Amino acid sequence: MSAVEIHSLSKAFGGLNVLHNIDIKVNEGEFCVLVGPSGCGKSTLLRTIAGLEQSTSGRLKIAGNDVTGVDAAQRGIAMVFQSYALYPHMSVRENIGFGLKIGKVPQHERRERVDEVARILRLGDYLDRRPKQLSGGQRQRVAIGRAIVREPKVLLFDEPLSNLDAELRAEMRIEIAKLHKRLKATIIYVTHDQVEAMTLADRIVVLRKGHVEQIGSPMELYRSPANKFVAGFIGSPPMNFLEAVGSDDQIHCPSLHRTFSFKVPKPHAASRYWLGVRPEHITLRDADGKFAVDIVEKLGAATVVHLQAENGERVIVSHPFADAPTPGQKVSIGLETNSLHLFDRQTEGVIATGHHS
Repeated sequence: MSAVEIHSLSKAFGGLNVLHNIDIKVNEGEFCVLVGPSGCGKSTLLRTIAGLEQSTSGRLKIAGNDVTGVDAAQRGIAMVFQSYALYPHMSVRENIGFGLKIGKVPQHERRERVDEVARILRLGDYLDRRPKQLSGGQRQRVAIGRAIVREPKVLLFDEPLSNLDAELRAEMRIEIAKLHKRLKATIIYVTHDQVEAMTLADRIVVLRKGHVEQIGSPMELYRSPANKFVAGFIGSPPMNFLEAVGSDDQIHCPSLHRTFSFKVPKPHAASRYWLGVRPEHITLRDADGKFAVDIVEKLGAATVVHLQAENGERVIVSHPFADAPTPGQKVSIGLETNSLHLFDRQTEGVIATGHHS
């Protein structure tokens, strides 16, 4: 059963269209992540699902019920905001239980539900503290507790980790993943961080300029991107894109000095392409090659090497060893040719994946 169904949903602010005919189905118990660059419409879409914004057109169903014109309080959802939005004068217990109090849930039941949520989120020792006495990660857990204590049909998260430092973000990603596994809740989660999306999601919805570019599991998007935008957005470091030309399935890449054979669908009129290859699908070979080492980023377990081809194009290599070449050195590279992607340079849509010898 679909927990959330979005049909041809559009949203405009005055004359500015920010969402265009969105169609998404989120299954019950699924962790769905909306991802995309700033301004792509992901937070507006989440707020529309929550009922904090009204769609200009289209329909929205939650648990099979049409809630398109229904007030936010009647939709059976709960939302965790980027800013925590905790009441500073209330204790942790009062913050978590506030929605239940407003809903006139009996006091003894409120206490039981708050205690259970505090146990799940490891907040039992902090129930009598005020928000100012908590760390950023603890405040975010309180905000999550306030949402899940209401036992909503759908949990919405709006970039909940963006105010935390890198270490806390990593910890909270694990906390949220564990929480989803324990509660088996339906979660729709907004982030601009593709690492968060890849590590948390069952399915990812990639948005750009108010349009859905692709929907799929993290590895589907990684292995089979629908277009150049998705290919460049998913994966860190990002995919390399090199200019290529050709016809009759023979695609020549000047910067690599190589010609590749692809099974290009017929008829296909394009003769100018982008050849896509991920940094982890490139290996560094002997010195005295045709690529100059520009920058070397030593990250511990791996090293990211930035190369420049003779024609000026740049290539990023994810080198698994610490003994990387030094800046200024000339190197050659090898490719995992079955992992290459070919994109139409005009439409940027994917044409073929995998070189065929």
